[in-house]
Amino acid sequence: MSPVSSEPALTLTPQTLVSMNPADGEPVGEIPVTPAELIPQMVRDARLAQRSWGAMTLEQRAEILKSAVPRLSEEASRIGELLTREMGKPKPQGVGEATYCAKGITDEVDAIVEALRSETLEDQSLRTTLRFDPFGVVAAITPWNFPLLMVFQSVIPALMAGNTVLLKPSEETPLVAREWVAVLNEFLPANVMQLVIGDERQGRALVQAPIDLVVFTGSREAGKHILKEASGSLKRVILELGGKDPMIVLEGADLDAAAAFAARNSFRNAGQVCVSTERIYVDDSIVEDFTMKLVEKATEMKLGPGMDPGVEVGPMINRGQKDHVLRQVEAAVREGARVLVGCHGPEDGGEGNFVPLTVLADVTHDMEIMREETFGPVACVMPVRSADDAVRLANDTRFGLAACVWGDAEKAEEVAGKLTAGMIGVNQGCGGADGSPWVGAMESGYGWHGGRYGHRQFCQVRTISRAKSSD
Repeated sequence: MSPVSSEPALTLTPQTLVSMNPADGEPVGEIPVTPAELIPQMVRDARLAQRSWGAMTLEQRAEILKSAVPRLSEEASRIGELLTREMGKPKPQGVGEATYCAKGITDEVDAIVEALRSETLEDQSLRTTLRFDPFGVVAAITPWNFPLLMVFQSVIPALMAGNTVLLKPSEETPLVAREWVAVLNEFLPANVMQLVIGDERQGRALVQAPIDLVVFTGSREAGKHILKEASGSLKRVILELGGKDPMIVLEGADLDAAAAFAARNSFRNAGQVCVSTERIYVDDSIVEDFTMKLVEKATEMKLGPGMDPGVEVGPMINRGQKDHVLRQVEAAVREGARVLVGCHGPEDGGEGNFVPLTVLADVTHDMEIMREETFGPVACVMPVRSADDAVRLANDTRFGLAACVWGDAEKAEEVAGKLTAGMIGVNQGCGGADGSPWVGAMESGYGWHGGRYGHRQFCQVRTISRAKSSD
């Protein structure tokens, strides 16, 4: 963009970000980096645009966003294929993500309209109107593992609440975000949504700028830096951070179903999922049968480039992430873990950015791989003597995003109630019924997304009260 300003013109050195295909290391495309010096002017432009955007009714904003659905749907296959080439996940998953982030707008904005309608509270003497007003300007900083879904979950509620948005997608996946935003901007007024391209320098400049809310999805460490930076001016913050999600398998569980879920949830997206199952605690009376079934499932899943037919698991996003996973595995093996299938460390990590699907046994909580996020296709299985033992170990973590318990439904729900994660599934993953928030606990979350209460986090809650006697 070419912002208009009365300030002296800046001397800028053009920079270009080249996006690489993690499956083959080939360039996918390039995109100009946003000079950090321009971000204050972009915020001013957003602030000006917010006056008229925020003055619209919920229904008017909803209509504008819904009008983009046909165009986004037309482009879903193209954008989804780009997502696969840029991020690596299998093509059906990439196209599915793009399709959901097009057609899902209609239901999402309808739900937000209902969540943000004003409410009336009354007692004997007072009538209070509870309003959900815009904050103003929102900075959304999104990750690469779901490069459209996380944009969708940050941008749509922010816009519907009447805020304007500066979106900084991950530097690993800027192209797919640019394409999605470009289509949406065909329907939005100027400067209601702007794109910021770059790395942590641009992210830092955004957080330091005079914005009103930071919405961030990413690592725990980056989230802590954002929270510290935002504290200086008490900016509002929503953080969805990492996890080290446990799965508990009790005696009496359906082992076929539990093992199928464990394989799917440990290895999907190459384990690059915030709610990926990374720690599995199994009653010692059934651990051998469960582990055998999990290994069988792992060996059946096809690993390869996301554009190849039949591939279920793609590459790691880059060499750095691959090396992190392999270092954790190597350290665990050195400390006594046993590899049932997959890799032992860097020497057999495979070509390019691919990591073999790996199942480890004989792990302990002294190992880093049982304490720190792996974010890779590794499942760690540990036997336990009792449900209480499993709960103690599952809760032995700083993280608290998601968990699940498998077993007799009544007993599993009792155990689930003792876990400290924010989202817990019983004989299923962590996803809840329609309207459930996506919420982390402890160091996995600060605020939440989705549902009535999640949508309201994008708003300034305001009360206006008057005496009934004045009616």
